[in-house]
Formats: sequence, structure tokens, C-alpha cells
Amino acid sequence: MELDLGARLKIVRLRHQLSQRALAKKAGVANATISLIESGNTSPSVSALKRILAGIPMTLAEFFSDELPNMQSEVFYRAESLTEISGGEGISYRQIGSAKAGHMLQILYETYEVGADTGLNMLQHEGEEGGVILSGRLEVTVGESTRVLGVGDAYYFNSNMPHRFRNAGSQPCTLVSSCSPPTF
Repeated sequence: MELDLGARLKIVRLRHQLSQRALAKKAGVANATISLIESGNTSPSVSALKRILAGIPMTLAEFFSDELPNMQSEVFYRAESLTEISGGEGISYRQIGSAKAGHMLQILYETYEVGADTGLNMLQHEGEEGGVILSGRLEVTVGESTRVLGVGDAYYFNSNMPHRFRNAGSQPCTLVSSCSPPTF
């Protein structure tokens, strides 16, 4: 799914009746940052985009998900129907179902290319999350603890704790994760 991140941010910002300056102030980022993203001159990291969207407020899943009214009644999803919700380089988060359907659980099929990293700014949000590694190796940092996980290994933690994910292997890493409530 090809997506113009800057155009989508501008549409969302305008729907919430925010100027670039107002959104920047609410998100705690420079006004120029919003302008550069909307003009397509820069692509924010996942953590930077989350910080910007918190100023609206809106989750990443809400930002990227399609507004399809029949998604709530869907039970089965083909691989090609999963909604791409990432904006990070080398990282793919494909959501199962819609974030706007009032779900209490968010499930993602994630791919981290070699060297991909969620960024130096640790992620932190309400809820709990867990995942199972399907292929490759993933370095997971939660608080002060870091562990490299391989195929079949899993993680589960309170996502109020600062956390970060990085591909620590020589091949892409895939995993299935879940978060409750949906906050991504």
C-alpha cells in the first residue's frame, strides 16, 4: 500500500482544525518539522510520528488505517488486506483489522529489515504488549533490560516502560505482536 505520509498528516491536522504551529506546540516539536513532513521533504521515525500524533491525539493505527465500515464484522483477513501502519525506514507494521472498529486488542505482523531500529527515543504508551519471533533475531530493550530473541522466543511487558526494538541479525526479522488496548 503506497501512502503519502505528509499529505495524510496534513489532512488529519486540518480535520482537527490545527495549524502547523499549533500541532507543533502540542507535540513538542519544531514548527519546521511539521512543515518538512507535510511537504514530503523528510520522513519521521516511528517514535517522532507517534509524538506528533499525540498532539492531535491519535494513535499510529488510527492514522494509517483505512476507514472501511465493514471491517468490524470481518473475521478473516488475507495477507494483502492487512493495513500498513508504519512510517519508519526498514520497518513494516501490518495491522490485522481496523483500529477504528472499537477493538480492545491490536494484532500486528511486523517485519524489521537488517539494521532496522525503532529509534534512540524509546517508545512508551499505555497498555501491555507481547510478541513471538517467527524468523530472524530481534533485540528488545525494556527499561534497563536488553535481550536478543530468536525464532520461537517471545516477549511480554507493560508498555508504560520505555522500550525499543532493533533487528540484531543478518536477515530480516518477522514477528506477530499484540497490544491491549490498541495504542499504536
